[in-house]
Amino acid sequence: MRKLLVLGAGRIGAAIIDLLADTGEYDVVAGDRHEDSLKSLSGKNVTTQTIDVTDETALRSLMDGRDAVISALPFFFDTAVAEAARKARLHYLDLTEDVETAHKIRDIAATADTAFMPQCGLAPGFASIVTYDLTKRFETLETVEIRIGALPQFPTNALLYNLTWSTDGLINAYCNPCDVIHGGERREVLPLEGLEHFSLDGIEYEAFHTSGGIATLCETLDGTVRELNYKTVRYPGHCERMKILIDDLRLGERRDVLKNVLEYAIPMTKQDVVLIFVTVTGKQNGKLTQESYANKVYSREIQGTTWSAIQITTAASVCAVLDLMFEGKLPQKGFVHQEDVALNDFLANRFGRYYAAA
Repeated sequence: MRKLLVLGAGRIGAAIIDLLADTGEYDVVAGDRHEDSLKSLSGKNVTTQTIDVTDETALRSLMDGRDAVISALPFFFDTAVAEAARKARLHYLDLTEDVETAHKIRDIAATADTAFMPQCGLAPGFASIVTYDLTKRFETLETVEIRIGALPQFPTNALLYNLTWSTDGLINAYCNPCDVIHGGERREVLPLEGLEHFSLDGIEYEAFHTSGGIATLCETLDGTVRELNYKTVRYPGHCERMKILIDDLRLGERRDVLKNVLEYAIPMTKQDVVLIFVTVTGKQNGKLTQESYANKVYSREIQGTTWSAIQITTAASVCAVLDLMFEGKLPQKGFVHQEDVALNDFLANRFGRYYAAA
């Protein structure tokens, strides 16, 4: 039985813990600083431990005897957890969307004896896996467009949005520079720019640049593609209203205030849908051709618990790559890219099937 440590028992962490514990194949220790979050796990096949991850001694003690650690914590804790995992010689996985944090973890991985795989969620994460699989079907590439969003099924407020995941991560995505390839050159563009509109299944959406969702794809595809970009999908009108908050009212410069406003006024929901729409254009057999991947994943009940779509897609992604790592289908040492994951292996996995069955 694999011995696993999961740090963070919030909305996403709880889903990860639930999925892994229910297999009976993982001995899971769940750590969180909030006792209330851990109490909600009672009765599951899991051991809980209150932990402050800023206490390096306590963190290293909790890692003793574990084979791997998954960080489902806010991104600003991940570097410390990764460094502790390197010293303890554990495999390390996380969900970070923060580009700077991912770069720091890559540096840590350079001297590690085990595998380090950040950005294992939906986007970044599955977004890179499915996109890279599409690109390999082409002789030459022209454009790669990734459009992903977690949306309420029944929007009612002026933002046409409900909180479905980390508010810190959401603010990061809306405020930090975005990696793209434009005109064959890697560059950064501003978030909330590049607004476009499209229709899928008869529903109108908008999409705009956000940070972090593209992971290492710009590096991997550098020199092979003319245009590569990632945009977050929302309902029409959301981007303009967020610009009022972030730019006009300058709350992008006061992220703590913006977080308080959003969490005070915008309710969370489990009635959501995750939309994944990836389009690649290039040459196949010498002819300009386009292929797309389109999928919608809805909230659903799993093992007697109702999980939101963002919980399912994020948790299923990191659980699937964890399985694949232990099966020897991924590198066992150093920095592991999402592009190292074969899409067929992912979708055939017991957790990856939550995407395939959608």
